[in-house]
Amino acid sequence: MATNVKKERQSISTSSFEEERTALLASIVDSSDDAIFGKTLEGIITSWNRAAELMYGYAAEEIIGKPVSILFAPDRPKEMDEILAKIRKGKRVEHYETLRKRKNGTLFHISLTVSPIRNKQGVLIGASSIARDSSERIRIDEQLKATSKYAVSLIEASLDPLVTISPAGKITDVNEATAKVTGIPREKLIGTDFSDYFTEPELAREGYMQVFEKGFVTDYPLTIRHRDGRLIDVLYNASVYKDVGGNVLGVFAAARDVTAQRQAAQYARSLIEASLDPLVTISPEGKITDVNEATAKVTGIPREKLIGTDFSDYFTEPANARGGYEQVFSKGFVTDYPLTIRHKDGRLTSVLYNASVYRDVAGNVLGVFAAARDVTAQKEAEAKIAEQRAREEERARELDRLAELERFQKLTVGRELKMIELKKEIDELRREIASLQKPT
Repeated sequence: MATNVKKERQSISTSSFEEERTALLASIVDSSDDAIFGKTLEGIITSWNRAAELMYGYAAEEIIGKPVSILFAPDRPKEMDEILAKIRKGKRVEHYETLRKRKNGTLFHISLTVSPIRNKQGVLIGASSIARDSSERIRIDEQLKATSKYAVSLIEASLDPLVTISPAGKITDVNEATAKVTGIPREKLIGTDFSDYFTEPELAREGYMQVFEKGFVTDYPLTIRHRDGRLIDVLYNASVYKDVGGNVLGVFAAARDVTAQRQAAQYARSLIEASLDPLVTISPEGKITDVNEATAKVTGIPREKLIGTDFSDYFTEPANARGGYEQVFSKGFVTDYPLTIRHKDGRLTSVLYNASVYRDVAGNVLGVFAAARDVTAQKEAEAKIAEQRAREEERARELDRLAELERFQKLTVGRELKMIELKKEIDELRREIASLQKPT
């Protein structure tokens, strides 16, 4: 008797536990944000949670007992049979991306998981479906794909070589311009060392390491070697790129071909160095930023020692030199500005400076470019001419004085001759008077 009571109590306890467990599971299912519903192996809906009502638009009382096929998109008639066929085999369908139809007829994307349902004896009696509305995720994915395609189109359209580099220094992607500038196909570039394609691999390696350390580099000079031996001078601008969590994934680098610019600069430099006139560039602070060989010769100081020093230090009148380049910054130019350069051995060179400001592409003044014309010989010639003129003028004055003396002498001699004649006439007159006074 006691044993029977005990068994009865155990049965009631187990039944109560099962009821509580069933109620808990029902509560969990009903509070889920995912649409959860059950169906028979023939596809008849047997249960329907609150999220399913919100997602599909059907209340539980109007959908239970209906075939699940009413939720399927019209263009997918065989989908239910395929899914149920897998369930009958005891297989689970996971993360199945498909379309479903709401009560109002609109279609939407879902991610579906379908699992077999078995009774206590392990007999397959139906299936449970868990559906999550994936419309927003798919919309975002499609938008990302479109954005990605757009970005790829921009990258491929770029005439500049573009490359992505892993933290290990390996190329992870390139555009067509990179393939052209190296002469190597894209598929062969990917996975190789970025630094292998430059005349100075160590400098290239140091460049991308700087990007990982600082986050970016600007106008980093490198020379790409094409596989046929041609060299292309480039300036790299690069920055790190990160995932959504802010973790650095690699480096994105863009190279601007400056070969023509470099050649033009070299040509300009050749012209500057070929000039016999001293040429110099001066910063707004009055410091020398560059000179040609003629400037080094006229000062007697090597180019590398001139750069960074005060421009005005090399003239007999530093204040006058300072005033000259300050005039250029204020007026934009000076013409025939006279200065005297002092060579380090004490020799002096008279020059006339013509100078103007030079600017960047945005029109900002970067400094002064000044050219000096050596006028020492000209000044010496002018001094000699002036001396010669002075001598000629002195000689002319002497000739004038001599002519005056000659005129005076002539005048004096003429007077003396007239006095002699007058004296003779007087004497003659006296003799005549005396002869008249004698008695007859």
